[in-house]
This record gives sequence, structure tokens and C-alpha cells, in this order.
Amino acid sequence: MSAEDRRESAVRAAVTEFARSGYNGTSTEAIARRVGVSQPYLFRLFPNKQELFLAASERCLDDTRAMFLRAAEGLEGEEVLLAIAASYRRLIVDDPDKLMMQMQMYAATAAAEAAGDHAFGERLRAAWERMWDEIHIILGADQDETTSFFAFGMLINTLASLGFPPDHRVWSGFYLSTWSAGREDGTLPP
Repeated sequence: MSAEDRRESAVRAAVTEFARSGYNGTSTEAIARRVGVSQPYLFRLFPNKQELFLAASERCLDDTRAMFLRAAEGLEGEEVLLAIAASYRRLIVDDPDKLMMQMQMYAATAAAEAAGDHAFGERLRAAWERMWDEIHIILGADQDETTSFFAFGMLINTLASLGFPPDHRVWSGFYLSTWSAGREDGTLPP
């Protein structure tokens, strides 16, 4: 396996490990073990744990952004919103590590900011902003629509992360919105 392939494997493994244990709770040894390399080799691929976490976080955001763009291809108007909302519901159900990685990314960035490390979040804010900008464009550059889309997404992240089952009353407001298609197509968050 080439170094680039190992690097890719390390990023995928890091998403899984960080999603499950957070930044502080994840050891680089666990990531190396998941990849099947030694810890010193992992540090040849990434200079430190922070760089590996940032790469995993950026990958998570980039993959989500790309998923939204694929879902919107060839669509217009409300169809775009329905398609990207459905794609996000499927992501949460089919790949819960991506959801948890997002939540860990937000928590780690907030902790770093509170500790005075403002550089930690710079790359993540830039990656998130790229996603916001592209979604804003595909939603017709409508500020309210973009804000609502991301607001619903964060509420979904929170409720799913807290483990509320799909039939719990906290989800009832979603049935009245453009997110409601999840009830019919089986893609409501777990």
C-alpha cells in the first residue's frame, strides 16, 4: 500500500475513532492499530494528533458537502432542498460516525477556543464556510433558506446525538417541514 493509501486509511480510521471517543479520548495508538500501522509510521503520515484530527474533520465536512452537491445535481427550487435534506437524513442513518465526528469537531473547536487556541478552529471554520457557501448557492442564494437548512441540520445532529428515537415527540416539528419526507422514505434519524 502506498503512503497516500495509508494516509487515506488513517483519515478514515481517525474519523471512526475520534467520532466514538472525541479528541482527548482518542489515542493515536488506537488509530494506528485500526489502520494496521505502527504509531511511529502514523506520525510520518501526520506530524501530530491535532493534524490528524483536523484532516479527519475536514474530510467529514468535505464528504458532506460533496454529498449535498451530488444530491442537488440537475434539480431546481424546492426539489434541491428536499434532495439534500433526504441525503443528510440518509447519512445520519447509514454513517453515524460522520454525525458524531461533526459533533466532536464542534466540541474540540469550542474547547480549543476556550483555552485560547484560536488557530485550531481556523481550518475547520474555513471548511465549514466552504460547505455553507456552496449550499447557499444551490439553495438559490436565499439567506433564510440556507439558515433554516443548517438550523434544522444542527437540531437533527443534536437530537440524534442525544439518542432520541424517531417516534419521540421532539421530532414532531420535523413532520411539518421540508424534512418530513423522512417519515415516508424511512430516512429519519435513529
